[in-house]
Amino acid sequence: MNSEDSQNSNLTFADLTTAVLQDGIKKRQSVFIPVIFGRQEVKSADEKRVEAFMESCAFKTVLSGVAGYALGAAIGLFSASVGPDLSVTEPEKQTVKQILREMRGKMATHAKNFAILGAMFAATECTIESYRAKSDWKNGTLAGGVTGGLIGLRAGLKGGIFGAAGFAVFSTIIDYYFNR
Repeated sequence: MNSEDSQNSNLTFADLTTAVLQDGIKKRQSVFIPVIFGRQEVKSADEKRVEAFMESCAFKTVLSGVAGYALGAAIGLFSASVGPDLSVTEPEKQTVKQILREMRGKMATHAKNFAILGAMFAATECTIESYRAKSDWKNGTLAGGVTGGLIGLRAGLKGGIFGAAGFAVFSTIIDYYFNR
């Protein structure tokens, strides 16, 4: 063994880091990343920023609210076309304007309710997931219980209990189905 080999064997991680990085600047621009299980790209700062934004609780809440609004509007349109409200006037005397007004009202009501439901569930689930620092089925179950309970409280304590239990079970089944 010569003296050069003995010097290289005594390198520490700090020495290696100093040799590779000088004042936080890479000496080598093209970094070799070994391919083990397929190609893995190094993300740029912009990609990391966009990913962090899209994984934030605020983005998930707004997205769920907008998607819930759209789904609720579609369900409201369907329910208005299937079961028109006949209590306003006689069916023979209804005008197109009255029917469209009724459809708009049902669409708005359903859209608002689904938007609130989606936003509440997403915000609650994301908050629970951030607090627990785990991503598993328990987050959806707890979020379903909290959301169902809060929405069910509008009908009283009994409605809150049944809403919490029902929505927790529903959330668990949906999580099981999609993560199976």
